[in-house]
Amino acid sequence: MVITEFVSCGQGSKSTQVKVSKELEKTKTLIGDESQARPDISNQKNVDTRYVYSNPSGHNLIIENSYPRGGLKYTDSWGEEYVYAVFWTRITNETNNPFEFKMEFSEDSYELKSSPGRFFKLFIPSDTITSEKEPLFNYGLDLEKYLDNNFYKHGDLVRTINPKDSSGFYVITLFNQGVNGTLRTGLNIKEDKLTYRINDKEIECGNINLKQLELKK
Repeated sequence: MVITEFVSCGQGSKSTQVKVSKELEKTKTLIGDESQARPDISNQKNVDTRYVYSNPSGHNLIIENSYPRGGLKYTDSWGEEYVYAVFWTRITNETNNPFEFKMEFSEDSYELKSSPGRFFKLFIPSDTITSEKEPLFNYGLDLEKYLDNNFYKHGDLVRTINPKDSSGFYVITLFNQGVNGTLRTGLNIKEDKLTYRINDKEIECGNINLKQLELKK
């Protein structure tokens, strides 16, 4: 088995800063990038997974999850080093009703079954991801500033997406060390609950107001 480790590119800063082009290449190498093998359909090149749910009236709710950016190190105020990756999720509401949801993750760490000894925490910044931010370093998120201010806080996200509208948000994974192979995440709906997947780990993380949504095959 080939073990892919996340590494930093320099010393003396809380998170390694490199040029965007170099950071993107490092992300592909360290986290694993499959986007080159997928068709680029209408600005969807950063989308890893796409789920379409239909309500009883035949209207859709669409959840899109991104590939990772990052693979660099962050150092907390106690001098502990972590490896981070930034993801985003975009939800498009094509139904006739507002889509309301609340997401939250435990303050505790989770362990990946496929990578014993790899523990991670999850953070949900309140920032909104936009198409203009997608090409930027860490998808435009000021990760160091966010973690400096929120590392020990319980994070949650409450949002309403109006009919015929869409909205996106970030999720940060923070690992104690690199993972085996690639790292992939994604939000989906199971039994009217929000579930967030990190490789083989699934975490029930939120509630929604719309019911009877069925995943289209």
